[in-house]
Amino acid sequence: METDNRSQVDLIREAFYYQSRFDGTTMVFKIDFPVTEDQQFKYLMKDLALLAQTGIRIVIVPGAKEWIDAVLKEYDIESVYEGSVRITTEDAIPFVKMAAFEVATRYMTELSASRVDAVIGNFVRARGIGVVNGRDFAHSGMVDKIQIESLKKLMDLGMVPILPCIGWSPAGKPYNLPSDEIALAACQALGAVKFFIVSNRPGISTETCSIPESVVSGSSNRIARLTPQEAEEIIKLNEKKADEPALKELALAIRASRLGVERVHIVNSREEGAVLRELFSNLGVGTMVYADEYESIRPLQASDVAEVLRLMGPLMEKGILLQRNAEQILERKDDYVVYEVDGSVHACGALHDWGEAQGEIAALATDPHYTDLGLGRRIVGYLIDRARKRSFRRVFVLTTRTHDWFEYLGFREIPVGELPEKKRKVYNQERRSKVFALDL
Repeated sequence: METDNRSQVDLIREAFYYQSRFDGTTMVFKIDFPVTEDQQFKYLMKDLALLAQTGIRIVIVPGAKEWIDAVLKEYDIESVYEGSVRITTEDAIPFVKMAAFEVATRYMTELSASRVDAVIGNFVRARGIGVVNGRDFAHSGMVDKIQIESLKKLMDLGMVPILPCIGWSPAGKPYNLPSDEIALAACQALGAVKFFIVSNRPGISTETCSIPESVVSGSSNRIARLTPQEAEEIIKLNEKKADEPALKELALAIRASRLGVERVHIVNSREEGAVLRELFSNLGVGTMVYADEYESIRPLQASDVAEVLRLMGPLMEKGILLQRNAEQILERKDDYVVYEVDGSVHACGALHDWGEAQGEIAALATDPHYTDLGLGRRIVGYLIDRARKRSFRRVFVLTTRTHDWFEYLGFREIPVGELPEKKRKVYNQERRSKVFALDL
């Protein structure tokens, strides 16, 4: 029960941290059309309304492809594609506009139910694709400009702009635009700190695509976070499946990152509270592609000691770690590093110098809720690199229960007698810890 209470408190702390951090920032949500036909759609919209009410500036870009296809079919208008672009003819454009605005109205209706004002408008200036290789793209266009001032005025009033997949030329000619391109242009023009790609399909996981060995997956096979470089590796590994929806979403996320969006989140709307959990929790429920330094290992600061002891506490109680107090940690503060995720410490470790060019990796602790992220392994890797830079010839660990894990990392068991003399003198015979070492 105490552990459950601690988890709830941690979640509340995270939520308040992120809410204060994102107050007044702009986030763009590109949402696939099938999401609107799911029962979970109204709950998704309640969550977006909640974000708007807490001071986050929300912009929604609804996808409408499937609904436009259905409307054109109903009116016996042929829908032809050139690659991924719909050829929108003179006959088709009135129906494309009707379908696009009908989808946008679904969002306005649900937001209104949560007492959040929304506006559907001509916020996108467009230009025609024209004739390419003899093919007239007619009313199919591309984004020319996002009407930033109009959008900002609306958001300053607490309203949510909705950008349907229609744009207009300066002369008033309508064009059918890809929702992906509108979303990217809006992110760039408005300086969005986050871009959410929302569908009702499973996202990036080891079940949907091949993953490089360097990428860590969680217990549910979900890939929680990727750098743009790692995301590109996945695209290359799965080039034969490039048309898979999950990989298309990943390619869109990469483009957004390259345009300067700090973090792009791919989420499945069928996950309960997917957007809120992805936004207000370090763990999230989707896949994040991050362009900035999201996670970092840094030296321990005095202000971190309470958090470090909180991480070590359960392990000290079980006898897995030696007992330490704040004073003892501060005495050897320079030996310690912490793994910080968005301002919160979720792992720690230390490298103690015992002479004879040997260092001990010790005080290794990870928040149990974050084990899937491989934080412990990254701390160990960082400390090994630190030992190499200090010209150590060997690092070792003393362990009573985690020897299998260290063997997996390449450590081998050695006799106590091979420890540096200073360490042998303080070796605890009662604990009978096993010694595992890695030669550098």
